[in-house]
Amino acid sequence: MGTRDMDRAWHSATDGTQQFDVDVLVLGGGPAGAWAAVSARARGASVVLADKGYCGTSGATAPSGTGVWYVPPGTEAREQAKASRFAMGGQLAEHVWMDRVLEQTWKNVEQLAEWGYPFPVDAEGQQQRTSLQGPEYMRLMRKRVKESGARILDHSPALELLVSASGAVQGARGVNRQTGDSWVVRAGAVVMATGGCAFLSRALGCNVLTGEGLLMAAEAGAELSGMEFSNAYGLGPAFSSITKSLFYNWATFYHADGTELEGAGSARGRSIIAKTLQTEQVLARLDRADGQIRAWMRTAQPNFFLSFDRRGIDPFTQHFPVTLRLEGTVRGTGGLRIEDSSCATNVPGLYAAGDAATRELICGGFTGGGSHNAAWALSSGFWAGAGAADFSRQQSGGHSLHKQHLLYAGRNGLRTAGHTRWDAEEVIRAVQAEVFPYERNWTRSQDLLQDSLVRLDALWERLQHSAPAAGATDSVRSREALGMLATSRWMYRSALARSETRGMARRADHQALDPGQQHRLVAGGLDAVWVRSEGVAA
Repeated sequence: MGTRDMDRAWHSATDGTQQFDVDVLVLGGGPAGAWAAVSARARGASVVLADKGYCGTSGATAPSGTGVWYVPPGTEAREQAKASRFAMGGQLAEHVWMDRVLEQTWKNVEQLAEWGYPFPVDAEGQQQRTSLQGPEYMRLMRKRVKESGARILDHSPALELLVSASGAVQGARGVNRQTGDSWVVRAGAVVMATGGCAFLSRALGCNVLTGEGLLMAAEAGAELSGMEFSNAYGLGPAFSSITKSLFYNWATFYHADGTELEGAGSARGRSIIAKTLQTEQVLARLDRADGQIRAWMRTAQPNFFLSFDRRGIDPFTQHFPVTLRLEGTVRGTGGLRIEDSSCATNVPGLYAAGDAATRELICGGFTGGGSHNAAWALSSGFWAGAGAADFSRQQSGGHSLHKQHLLYAGRNGLRTAGHTRWDAEEVIRAVQAEVFPYERNWTRSQDLLQDSLVRLDALWERLQHSAPAAGATDSVRSREALGMLATSRWMYRSALARSETRGMARRADHQALDPGQQHRLVAGGLDAVWVRSEGVAA
């Protein structure tokens, strides 16, 4: 149970305005959570899905178009698909997992077509299934979750997990953000599909992705992996939340004085832009797109142009300022470490899916928006839902969990011994000050990592002796702040331990790849963060 057992409160059968007893609880209503709910129901499990927002409209996928790692069966095509990312990710991916995801993605996309997803067709009338439009995709997934018989709790963020005396995860407690009512779900197993952590950087769809799912899991003893691969920044207009970067392949970048920024359109372009942004504004113009490409862009990503149209800017002929927004583990690969093909974590009864889980198994140390992440979400969600359903059935033996004695796993921001309350907004700003700067996080160095960790660790220690939040709204915000703080400490401790440049983990003081570090880094702990290495399966 860990060193904090004495701080945990016993769950009472009278706790919660709303109470549910089910086989599987899914936390998160993005694509991974939706697939998990549908998959668990297909196994005959009773399911509650609790979403921090409105299932079908919240999260990084819902407002965006996303590519999918969808490759037809056939040795040559799939081998090429694997090889193209294996080296880029620092050779930390595993071919068995890549094969599994490619196959499951193929099947699930076929299922989407049968459910009626409106895939576009080419000139020969063949459906093009390599991308999904978030609004249509998630509208369909919400419909399928409801039709499966799962119950959806919208606007209902979880605050903490419930654990048994033996340490197994058996439910969660949360609140309804609209009514202030509390809810308790006792479950035979829980799927954590709460997404990654983008540190409230204002990237599109990421305002609900603040890392408290990772925090809740760690409070129950879960381990994380790949947290050093968390310095993903999305390129976008300085005045917009849109960080879809495909269209910048047709851009020219400029200094603030209008002269061209040399090398910004090359393979090292993002690093050049990040370095330049430290001292001056960077401008862009999509002046390399011809008329046909421009028309295609408008059709492919109409929301990309909304902010331009509102400001009367023609991005094809006029300069506009750009920025890099931190997307952390959303476009990174780090997350909860999974132990087997069912996406189980090291904690009994807890499963992980989507961006809440590590994607190293298929991406190694590098990924991006959509593509592999989208394929991982629908595949891992499918497996985690089935695994959680099977685990619940094996453990319960058909008996209700209602009478079992359970403990609340949470502590920070919920039940601490101090009397002085802390300001969640102040904590959020303090974390952002350490993780947003390009000179600290885009390319890292030992001295700046250690410098940031001194302040982050001290902040964590101070919050241990403060009073819990007052009321439902304050509790949610406090847990978001703590999720961001915990995530920053895991990722910077892991970054310190990887003294090389591999994948997106860039070190200014160790710029070469070290063949001796072709291993994963597993992290955990709350008060004292630890990191250990783990071999990669051949």
